Amino acid sequence: MAEIIQKDGTWVFDGDTLRLTPGRDKNVSLLRRELGELLVPLGALAGISFEQGKKQGRLRLRLRDGADPLLQATGGRLTEPHDPYQLTVESDRYGVAEYFVDEVRNALLLDQVPSGPVDAYLLPGPSVPLSVSAGDGVASFDGERVRLEWKWQAEDAKSAAGPRTLPLADIVAVEWQPTVGLDNGHLRFTVRAAPSKVPPKYDPNAVELWGFKRDPLMALVAAAVQARLPHPSAPAAVEEARPAEQAPAPAPAAEDDHDALLRRLRELGELHRSGVLTDEEFALAKRAVLKRM
Repeated sequence: MAEIIQKDGTWVFDGDTLRLTPGRDKNVSLLRRELGELLVPLGALAGISFEQGKKQGRLRLRLRDGADPLLQATGGRLTEPHDPYQLTVESDRYGVAEYFVDEVRNALLLDQVPSGPVDAYLLPGPSVPLSVSAGDGVASFDGERVRLEWKWQAEDAKSAAGPRTLPLADIVAVEWQPTVGLDNGHLRFTVRAAPSKVPPKYDPNAVELWGFKRDPLMALVAAAVQARLPHPSAPAAVEEARPAEQAPAPAPAAEDDHDALLRRLRELGELHRSGVLTDEEFALAKRAVLKRM
């Protein structure tokens, strides 16, 4: 098991799952504290890196496209303080961070985890029910419907329409956009058969965000809804059932684990002999295989 404990948070890797726990330091963002502990399966990872600085370094996880509903809903627009897949590392723990990276990379290599996109979410998204007040409204989600209520600062177009209740079945897309410069952000829901092109300030299906501290929390609502919508990369329709005589042959039984590990040892040896793996990388990967055997 690999573990790194910092003021910014604690990351633990047991060979199959990364446990990311935000720290209690005052500099830890409100979004990360509210999001809480994350369990990231190894299969959701595309890579890991560590960047050194003079006083602080940074561990970064790169997830496979489509694995996390939070990243899907925010479109990669979470800024550094709010990104749960980054960890600030103090200079006296650089060696621990490098060891952590090696352990995760070796596991990715050993399990032959692909780095390409996925067609189903591998993380569950924030738990529900939840409710967030920010910008000109309050957005709540109970797992089945979204409710939008307006503050006194909301435009008349929203206030006059009153609170909105959007059944999940009517929502086809969700988008969270942070405030950038003089441009306000928003949380917007695209509703089936009623798309809106008006600015979020006047859209009754959108909460406008003004760049205040609680704005990023609206990303939690976006992610919780996104996790329950059809995955954007999933097949558009299920293939029609075939007649019995045309049914595909059953898949072969899974290989025995021991045989699979022996084959992996041979593959690692070939990679080492061809120069793809260094002596150290080969030794670490080989030790991991033998440990499983």
